[in-house]
Amino acid sequence: MHPIKGQTDLDIDHILNQAWGARQANFNNTVVFSTPGKTVSVSVTGPGCALNCAHCAGVYLRSMVPLDKALADSRDLNRKETSYLISGGSDTRGRVPLLQNLQELKELAKQGPLNLHTGLVGEEEARQLGDIAEVVSFDLVGDNETIADVYGLSATVEDYFASYRILQKYTRVVPHLCIGLNGGMIRGEYETLHLLRQEKVEAISMIIFRPTAETPFSGCRPPSPAEVVHLMASARLMFPHTPIYLGCMRPGGRYREIVDVYALKAGVNKIVLPAPEARREAVRMGLSVKISEECCSL
Repeated sequence: MHPIKGQTDLDIDHILNQAWGARQANFNNTVVFSTPGKTVSVSVTGPGCALNCAHCAGVYLRSMVPLDKALADSRDLNRKETSYLISGGSDTRGRVPLLQNLQELKELAKQGPLNLHTGLVGEEEARQLGDIAEVVSFDLVGDNETIADVYGLSATVEDYFASYRILQKYTRVVPHLCIGLNGGMIRGEYETLHLLRQEKVEAISMIIFRPTAETPFSGCRPPSPAEVVHLMASARLMFPHTPIYLGCMRPGGRYREIVDVYALKAGVNKIVLPAPEARREAVRMGLSVKISEECCSL
């Protein structure tokens, strides 16, 4: 019995066979393994965040490089880094205050491509950010209750998709879907995929809720590997021609090993920081491995 058998009543084998067939029919046999050592994660706000969302509470901002330091380091001719992931804490409207640092970001963009995490945006903000962004990584949520529970916002699913459409007018956008965002529960993820089918989509990045100490969701459990794999395989079938990535945010240990191996079988095109067993599985599957040192959206 394989490790995800028996966890749910989902017919994993059947949908995996379908998903793998869709991948074989529409892509070559290359899989990208990304170890993003050349991408610097930068926060424009430091560790501060007005929302203190239930899954993060600003914890992940602590390990990011402050913008002023990133800009100073970018002038080092011997630096190894070649690109920048720009994020930060949100304001009370669910927006990352990037425009407050527009001049600094313009300077940083001269040193390497920028991957922006914007949060919700308006037209003018999207236009200005489009001038400096190589790509925008945009979190999409397909459930109003999840938006309220996790972010504490009165925003709606339509608000998120409206921002997604606006950003696409000015730059390349890779939608990000967090599986189990609402405390590990699958709530709105399939709806997000269904809504995305009505939009322009050039790639989809999937990440997985990871219980994190010092957050309101610290005691929650991540979604089961079976639920995650079923969702990834469903995405491959719904988007047979679209590259699908498994991004860096996901639980570690045995959980990560299982999910990474079955992500390959579900037809993903790229895995960030793959578990060693996934590397071995790729060889067994006859996949040609390409290595990237940038974050998944670049």
